[in-house]
Amino acid sequence: MKIKLNTQKTILALASLVFILTACGPKATQDLSMAGTYAAQTLQAQPSVTATDSPKDLPAATSTEELEPTPLPDVGPVGPVDFPEDVNPLTGLRVADTEMLERRPVLVKVANYPASGRPHAGLSSADMVFEYYIGYGSNRFMALYYGQDAEKIGPIRSGRLVDPKIASLYEGVLAFHGAYVTILDRIYEVLGDRALNGTAGICPAICDDGRNIVTSVFGDSAALSALAEERGVDNQKYLLEGMAFDPTPPDGGETGEQANILYSSLNRGEWRYDDESGSYLRWIEDAASQTLEMIPLVDSTTEQQLAFSNVVVLFAEITEFTPAMHDMDVWNVVGQRAVVFRDGQVYDGTWTTPVTDQPIQFLDSDGEILPLKPGNTWVVIFGQTSGATEEDGAWTFNFSIP
Repeated sequence: MKIKLNTQKTILALASLVFILTACGPKATQDLSMAGTYAAQTLQAQPSVTATDSPKDLPAATSTEELEPTPLPDVGPVGPVDFPEDVNPLTGLRVADTEMLERRPVLVKVANYPASGRPHAGLSSADMVFEYYIGYGSNRFMALYYGQDAEKIGPIRSGRLVDPKIASLYEGVLAFHGAYVTILDRIYEVLGDRALNGTAGICPAICDDGRNIVTSVFGDSAALSALAEERGVDNQKYLLEGMAFDPTPPDGGETGEQANILYSSLNRGEWRYDDESGSYLRWIEDAASQTLEMIPLVDSTTEQQLAFSNVVVLFAEITEFTPAMHDMDVWNVVGQRAVVFRDGQVYDGTWTTPVTDQPIQFLDSDGEILPLKPGNTWVVIFGQTSGATEEDGAWTFNFSIP
């Protein structure tokens, strides 16, 4: 299953010194030319270490073995409708605390540039992560928390036009840190009080860690959920149906052991399938290297490499207003192409959003719901003209805009 390559022409601009826009609100973003986030290949941040109790610090009657969580029973095929009360409809997994599902999902913007903000915090706890282009060869993430929370998520950056659309699809609360004035207006227009702007002084939901730099702002998903409720948001359970999950891979897949995501020659992410864990592990370019050396992308709160059960590449209509301002059509989509990776296999299908307040649905080549592997899902949004090639089970996607 080979597809003609559409050669990537976007090259990540490098300069000896690049100023990073903090997007702290309308006053800081009156000049449209400064609306972009200029990608900078800077030194990689050192992982932060989370202190934990050692066995000698525990009460005498308690052992580390007793602290191990009880494994939840496996779930068979489930979805796209009628999910059991204790099953997360965005992962197909049982949750230990069903009260976690009695709320709106929390979506948090996370910077990938400047590279000095890596490794990111909290991405391994997300049910889903969305990744998309923001201009000048750079990309950004949006992490969704529903079945579990994360106390530290970030670094948090500014909002984009597509953000309220994605948040709306999942009935979510959106956390971000500033936005260009016209984008900010659009976010509030779509989400109202469900838009939580870190520049408005909402700590402990979104706080600066004291360094007061572009990559020092982090969020707490439980605190964000509580803040939304305090503001009068109807923070209740919604019918998030549309996705399906099955531990057994469906028929019709081809070898898909690697997915390479390229926004430019210097911005590269790789997902490599790991047989032992049954997950795709994330690799990223080493910004401190003079060559394009790939290193494991870890979560700074766990110091473990990111591992996702599913990786999905969506092709969407993208409109470029300026080099740093884009809109992406993710509402009312019918039959756009999707490439789904799970269990070391790849499936070429489509994606759809029948309404603006229900999750994205993934379909096989026959138009039937394509079941994902139970677990977390990483979604990449690419332009429709982006190229894709395959060689020996390794797929390479090159981003482009018409």
